[in-house]
Amino acid sequence: MTDLDDIVLNFSPASMTLLNVILCVVMFSIALDLKAHDFKEVTRNPKAFFVGVVSQFIALPALTFVLVLLLEPRPSIALGLILVAACPGGNISNFLTHRAKGNLALSVSMTAFSTAICPIATPLNIAFWGSMYAPTREILRATEIDPMSVLYTVLLLLVLPMILGMLLNARRPDIAARLRKPLQIVSMVIFIAFIVAALAANWNFFLGYVGHVAALVVLHNAMALSIGFVLATLAGLRAADRRAITIETGIQNSGLGLILIFAFFGGLGGMTVAAAFWGIWHAVSGLTLASLWARRQVAPA
Repeated sequence: MTDLDDIVLNFSPASMTLLNVILCVVMFSIALDLKAHDFKEVTRNPKAFFVGVVSQFIALPALTFVLVLLLEPRPSIALGLILVAACPGGNISNFLTHRAKGNLALSVSMTAFSTAICPIATPLNIAFWGSMYAPTREILRATEIDPMSVLYTVLLLLVLPMILGMLLNARRPDIAARLRKPLQIVSMVIFIAFIVAALAANWNFFLGYVGHVAALVVLHNAMALSIGFVLATLAGLRAADRRAITIETGIQNSGLGLILIFAFFGGLGGMTVAAAFWGIWHAVSGLTLASLWARRQVAPA
């Protein structure tokens, strides 16, 4: 069997162009849901918000690096875990927080903030932690990614559509309201279709290697959820805030991670399988945790 680290899912130039268009549409549709009002929790509940940001963008990537050092997984899998940890919170985190009777306003603010800064924070975390571990540093070098090219791509594919989406939502909320749902549905359907097509073309490979990452992803996700809960508890936050921060830290936007893997790493095998299984597992673990918490009342704000 071919070594997992040597497998690359290659795409034609036309496929990569389509992927870039999909990424622009996805980011634009997400931005249609963002308003200045979504960031109000930053000032209303700054302590909880600060703990959440530290948990998601500092503690999770750092402890992911520690996990990689301790377990020494295959380099491509290790870089896949680092990349997922560097992604912003997943969109389903708000739904799960509401189901868990957590602080929904805090969850929305954290998702909005993490999405807004991900064009800068995500590449920086990937580059920093990936370069700290020798095997993943070799992958980063082998990709021959020009930092200026990455910055240009991030600005063009992530920042620009996000700014345009937020501007449209602020200045013409009527148009944004009409576009929001159909555009989000279309963009997600196209994105999912692209991922399904990519996996279908390599289905035997995916089935053959998913066992290599399943236990790691389950452990990594459990660690992410635990980080959020422990930091929020140590900070003395109330139960509703703890639940929101736990879910925000443990539910990562692995879909964006897959897009970045295809766009910048050519669909590297271990990274693709890790991010794809993360996308499946975090929904299972998050829904399970939210359902358990839903049975327990929390103190009112």
